[in-house]
Amino acid sequence: MAQTTLSIRMDENVKKQFDAFCLEVGMNTSVAINLFVKAVLREGKIPFEISVNNDPFYSDGNKTRLRKSIDALNAGKGSSHELIEADDE
Repeated sequence: MAQTTLSIRMDENVKKQFDAFCLEVGMNTSVAINLFVKAVLREGKIPFEISVNNDPFYSDGNKTRLRKSIDALNAGKGSSHELIEADDE
């Protein structure tokens, strides 16, 4: 199969972090980008959500169960519980 070169621009620090991640999982950056491209072609879409909404509990315009629970607590419904870490004394 004939090969071609893809040239992209990105922040130098982001590239260093990505290169380090790829190395840690046993691949190089080229392999990772190729995996991404093949996933896009196979699925016919970007294989993760892209959204302008930065709320991590909100997706596709529908509130998730966690966001609904937070909203209910903020509205005075239900009760909240303190999270106690296992190693706290």
